[in-house]
Amino acid sequence: MSDSPTVGRRERKKAATRQAIADAALELFLEHDFDRVSVRDIADRADVSTTTLFAHFPSKEALVFDREADVEAELISAIRERPTGQSVVEALRARALNSWVPIASDPRMSQFTALVDRTPALREYAERMWRRHAGALGAVIAEELGREKDDLACSALARFVLELPTLAKGREDPRAAVETVFDLLIHGWRAQDDSEGGVTGSRDD
Repeated sequence: MSDSPTVGRRERKKAATRQAIADAALELFLEHDFDRVSVRDIADRADVSTTTLFAHFPSKEALVFDREADVEAELISAIRERPTGQSVVEALRARALNSWVPIASDPRMSQFTALVDRTPALREYAERMWRRHAGALGAVIAEELGREKDDLACSALARFVLELPTLAKGREDPRAAVETVFDLLIHGWRAQDDSEGGVTGSRDD
Protein backbone atom coordinates (compact mmCIF):
# COMPACT_ATOMS: atom_id res chain seq x y z
CA MET A 1 0.00 0.00 0.00
CA SER A 2 1.34 3.44 -0.91
CA ASP A 3 1.95 5.87 1.94
CA SER A 4 1.93 8.94 -0.32
CA PRO A 5 -1.30 10.42 1.19
CA THR A 6 0.32 10.32 4.65
CA VAL A 7 3.52 11.83 3.31
CA GLY A 8 1.46 14.50 1.55
CA ARG A 9 -0.35 15.43 4.75
CA ARG A 10 2.90 15.53 6.67
CA GLU A 11 4.52 17.82 4.10
CA ARG A 12 1.49 20.11 4.05
CA LYS A 13 1.56 20.33 7.84
CA LYS A 14 5.29 21.16 7.79
CA ALA A 15 4.71 23.82 5.16
CA ALA A 16 1.83 25.31 7.15
CA THR A 17 3.92 25.41 10.33
CA ARG A 18 6.81 27.03 8.48
CA GLN A 19 4.51 29.67 7.00
CA ALA A 20 2.92 30.37 10.37
CA ILE A 21 6.37 30.94 11.91
CA ALA A 22 7.44 33.26 9.09
CA ASP A 23 4.17 35.22 9.28
CA ALA A 24 4.47 35.59 13.05
CA ALA A 25 8.07 36.76 12.73
CA LEU A 26 7.30 39.41 10.12
CA GLU A 27 4.33 40.70 12.12
CA LEU A 28 6.49 41.11 15.21
CA PHE A 29 9.39 42.66 13.31
CA LEU A 30 7.07 45.24 11.74
CA GLU A 31 5.41 45.94 15.08
CA HIS A 32 8.54 46.19 17.25
CA ASP A 33 11.57 46.18 14.90
CA PHE A 34 13.94 43.32 14.21
CA ASP A 35 16.42 43.87 17.03
CA ARG A 36 13.72 44.16 19.70
CA VAL A 37 12.11 40.82 18.93
CA SER A 38 13.55 37.57 20.29
CA VAL A 39 13.31 34.10 18.83
CA ARG A 40 11.25 33.15 21.90
CA ASP A 41 8.80 35.97 21.10
CA ILE A 42 8.34 34.57 17.60
CA ALA A 43 7.94 30.98 18.78
CA ASP A 44 5.31 32.08 21.31
CA ARG A 45 3.39 34.08 18.68
CA ALA A 46 3.45 31.08 16.30
CA ASP A 47 2.63 28.67 19.16
CA VAL A 48 5.65 26.46 18.53
CA SER A 49 8.83 25.62 20.45
CA THR A 50 12.13 27.30 19.65
CA THR A 51 13.39 23.87 18.62
CA THR A 52 10.64 23.65 16.02
CA LEU A 53 11.41 27.18 14.85
CA PHE A 54 15.08 26.37 14.28
CA ALA A 55 14.13 23.14 12.52
CA HIS A 56 12.57 25.32 9.83
CA PHE A 57 14.86 28.38 9.89
CA PRO A 58 18.61 28.34 10.59
CA SER A 59 18.74 31.93 11.85
CA LYS A 60 16.64 34.88 12.90
CA GLU A 61 17.49 36.69 9.66
CA ALA A 62 16.28 33.74 7.58
CA LEU A 63 12.80 34.27 9.05
CA VAL A 64 12.51 37.50 7.08
CA PHE A 65 13.54 35.89 3.80
CA ASP A 66 11.44 32.76 4.18
CA ARG A 67 11.02 32.30 0.39
CA GLU A 68 14.75 32.43 -0.33
CA ALA A 69 15.00 28.85 -1.61
CA ASP A 70 11.73 29.11 -3.53
CA VAL A 71 12.82 32.29 -5.31
CA GLU A 72 16.06 30.70 -6.50
CA ALA A 73 14.21 27.56 -7.64
CA GLU A 74 11.69 29.68 -9.55
CA LEU A 75 14.45 31.63 -11.29
CA ILE A 76 16.14 28.42 -12.38
CA SER A 77 12.91 26.78 -13.54
CA ALA A 78 11.99 29.91 -15.51
CA ILE A 79 15.10 29.27 -17.60
CA ARG A 80 15.12 25.48 -17.78
CA GLU A 81 11.38 25.04 -18.33
CA ARG A 82 10.77 27.92 -20.72
CA PRO A 83 8.62 27.20 -23.78
CA THR A 84 10.33 26.06 -26.96
CA GLY A 85 11.48 29.06 -28.96
CA GLN A 86 11.42 31.48 -26.02
CA SER A 87 14.72 33.21 -25.34
CA VAL A 88 16.38 33.30 -21.92
CA VAL A 89 15.72 37.03 -21.56
CA GLU A 90 12.06 36.70 -22.53
CA ALA A 91 11.68 33.85 -20.03
CA LEU A 92 13.07 36.09 -17.30
CA ARG A 93 10.77 38.92 -18.42
CA ALA A 94 7.73 36.64 -18.12
CA ARG A 95 8.84 35.48 -14.70
CA ALA A 96 9.32 39.05 -13.47
CA LEU A 97 5.93 40.17 -14.79
CA ASN A 98 4.08 37.18 -13.35
CA SER A 99 5.87 36.90 -10.01
CA TRP A 100 7.64 40.08 -9.06
CA VAL A 101 5.19 42.76 -10.25
CA PRO A 102 2.28 41.56 -8.06
CA ILE A 103 4.57 41.56 -5.02
CA ALA A 104 5.91 45.02 -5.85
CA SER A 105 2.33 46.29 -6.07
CA ASP A 106 1.50 45.00 -2.58
CA PRO A 107 1.29 47.98 -0.19
CA ARG A 108 3.04 45.90 2.50
CA MET A 109 6.14 45.73 0.32
CA SER A 110 7.21 49.23 1.34
CA GLN A 111 7.08 48.20 5.01
CA PHE A 112 9.16 45.13 4.30
CA THR A 113 11.73 47.12 2.33
CA ALA A 114 11.95 49.74 5.07
CA LEU A 115 12.52 47.02 7.67
CA VAL A 116 15.43 45.57 5.69
CA ASP A 117 16.91 48.98 4.85
CA ARG A 118 17.07 50.09 8.49
CA THR A 119 18.45 46.81 9.87
CA PRO A 120 22.17 46.17 9.22
CA ALA A 121 21.91 42.41 9.89
CA LEU A 122 19.10 42.08 7.34
CA ARG A 123 20.91 44.19 4.75
CA GLU A 124 23.98 41.97 5.06
CA TYR A 125 21.87 38.81 4.81
CA ALA A 126 20.05 40.20 1.77
CA GLU A 127 23.34 41.01 0.04
CA ARG A 128 24.69 37.48 0.61
CA MET A 129 21.40 36.02 -0.63
CA TRP A 130 21.50 38.27 -3.70
CA ARG A 131 25.01 37.07 -4.55
CA ARG A 132 23.95 33.43 -4.22
CA HIS A 133 20.94 33.98 -6.46
CA ALA A 134 23.08 35.84 -9.00
CA GLY A 135 25.62 33.02 -9.06
CA ALA A 136 22.96 30.33 -9.46
CA LEU A 137 21.09 32.25 -12.15
CA GLY A 138 24.24 33.13 -14.08
CA ALA A 139 25.34 29.49 -14.01
CA VAL A 140 22.04 28.14 -15.33
CA ILE A 141 21.91 30.77 -18.07
CA ALA A 142 25.42 29.76 -19.13
CA GLU A 143 24.44 26.08 -19.03
CA GLU A 144 21.40 26.67 -21.24
CA LEU A 145 23.49 28.64 -23.73
CA GLY A 146 26.34 26.13 -23.76
CA ARG A 147 28.87 28.52 -22.27
CA GLU A 148 31.38 28.32 -19.43
CA LYS A 149 29.84 28.46 -15.95
CA ASP A 150 31.49 31.81 -15.18
CA ASP A 151 30.75 33.39 -18.57
CA LEU A 152 30.86 37.15 -18.05
CA ALA A 153 27.85 37.99 -20.23
CA CYS A 154 25.67 35.43 -18.45
CA SER A 155 26.79 36.68 -15.06
CA ALA A 156 26.08 40.27 -16.07
CA LEU A 157 22.59 39.37 -17.30
CA ALA A 158 21.80 37.57 -14.05
CA ARG A 159 22.96 40.50 -11.93
CA PHE A 160 21.06 43.03 -14.03
CA VAL A 161 17.83 41.02 -13.79
CA LEU A 162 18.20 40.64 -10.03
CA GLU A 163 18.58 44.41 -9.67
CA LEU A 164 15.02 44.84 -10.94
CA PRO A 165 13.42 45.24 -7.49
CA THR A 166 15.89 48.00 -6.64
CA LEU A 167 15.60 49.73 -10.02
CA ALA A 168 11.80 49.69 -9.97
CA LYS A 169 11.36 50.46 -6.27
CA GLY A 170 9.08 53.44 -5.74
CA ARG A 171 7.96 53.63 -9.37
CA GLU A 172 4.28 54.37 -9.93
CA ASP A 173 3.93 51.56 -12.45
CA PRO A 174 6.11 48.51 -11.58
CA ARG A 175 4.99 46.67 -14.74
CA ALA A 176 6.11 49.53 -16.96
CA ALA A 177 9.43 49.64 -15.11
CA VAL A 178 10.00 45.93 -15.74
CA GLU A 179 9.13 46.31 -19.41
CA THR A 180 11.54 49.24 -19.76
CA VAL A 181 14.42 47.30 -18.21
CA PHE A 182 13.84 44.23 -20.37
CA ASP A 183 13.46 46.32 -23.52
CA LEU A 184 16.89 47.72 -22.73
CA LEU A 185 18.29 44.21 -22.18
CA ILE A 186 16.83 42.93 -25.44
CA HIS A 187 17.41 45.89 -27.73
CA GLY A 188 20.46 47.45 -26.09
CA TRP A 189 21.38 51.02 -25.29
CA ARG A 190 21.88 51.94 -28.96
CA ALA A 191 18.10 51.86 -29.37
CA GLN A 192 17.84 54.46 -26.62
CA ASP A 193 20.33 56.69 -28.42
CA ASP A 194 18.50 56.23 -31.72
CA SER A 195 15.21 57.22 -30.11
CA GLU A 196 16.85 60.52 -29.17
CA GLY A 197 18.18 61.04 -32.66
CA GLY A 198 21.74 60.06 -31.75
CA VAL A 199 23.91 57.14 -32.71
CA THR A 200 26.53 56.39 -30.07
CA GLY A 201 25.65 58.72 -27.25
CA SER A 202 28.88 60.69 -27.77
CA ARG A 203 29.06 64.42 -27.14
CA ASP A 204 30.16 67.04 -29.65
CA ASP A 205 31.76 69.83 -27.64
